[in-house]
Amino acid sequence: MAAKIMIVEDDPDICEVLSYNMEQEGYDVQIFHNGQKAIDALFKSPPDLVLLDLMLPGLNGLEFTRIVRRDNIIGNLPVIMLTARSEEMDILQGLETGADDYITKPFRPKEVIARVRALLRRHHRDDDKVFSFNGLSVNFSKHQVSADGQLLDLTPKEFLLLKALIDAKGRVLSRDQLLDIVWGFDYYGDPRTVDVHVRRLRQKLGDWANVVETVKGFGYRIKIEE
Repeated sequence: MAAKIMIVEDDPDICEVLSYNMEQEGYDVQIFHNGQKAIDALFKSPPDLVLLDLMLPGLNGLEFTRIVRRDNIIGNLPVIMLTARSEEMDILQGLETGADDYITKPFRPKEVIARVRALLRRHHRDDDKVFSFNGLSVNFSKHQVSADGQLLDLTPKEFLLLKALIDAKGRVLSRDQLLDIVWGFDYYGDPRTVDVHVRRLRQKLGDWANVVETVKGFGYRIKIEE
């Protein structure tokens, strides 16, 4: 089945160039000129990847990406930003908001296609990833955690907390970093929210609770060594 690419761009000429080249490569293309209409359609039928302009009517590219990244179901949807803004701070802001890649205009269609192809390959590899340790198994694509073969009933936030720590590969993540990853960049709640969710996560992990280690004064990390 052809991968579905959503193009969110308010310039009709750019849309025409992108859609023509994407369709020539066998992709199924959807085009939206308004950010809000695109996000509404995305939640009804998620694409495989989004090519996203930064400056859009209705909902700009940064707001669009924040909404996607906060969602527990489509939060890892691949997003490539396409924009005329090439200042370093604009690029950093786009990537920090959650874009997977960033291409400035004018661009070569073949370069965009190559980036799309590479990101889709990487995304499919991540979907197949399973973390296992001493009977504890985390399936990232299915959002499932099991201990000795028994599924654990984690909430979406508890799962995302565990995933964030696993993805950090032993690095310490502060409470603020975990708030950004799990709750979103524009969440302004109490950092102790993280502590409450970690405590509940540990309770559900039972004998595996010690894989989530507290680093006093800094935050949390995953601990898988004996």
